Amino acid sequence: KDFKDLDVWEKSHSFVEDIYQISGSFPEDEKFGLTSQIKRSAVSIPSNIAEGCGRSTDSDFARFLQIAMGSASECQYQIYLANDLGYLSAQDYEKLNQEIIEIKKMLSSFLGTLDS
Repeated sequence: KDFKDLDVWEKSHSFVEDIYQISGSFPEDEKFGLTSQIKRSAVSIPSNIAEGCGRSTDSDFARFLQIAMGSASECQYQIYLANDLGYLSAQDYEKLNQEIIEIKKMLSSFLGTLDS
């Protein structure tokens, strides 16, 4: 299966693009801190979905979706922290938070489908 055909991959890829755009305004002294960390956790989501698509069994695929879910939770916390530190506008926080919640719901649903 081509990962680019998956709605959850498309949504998470778009989320990464938003993270890159928005985190560009974080303070320069966060370049190797929160900015780098939030980008890595965001990129990990669609990357693990793509890698899982290349696996031969549903159980292998599910393992990579679970890793993507962990990265999504990590990223959700980092968005929360960035907001608390004043690095995000209320609008950007709400946008990113709603996106990551939707991605996590999609991953959860997909995992349920693979398990059944």
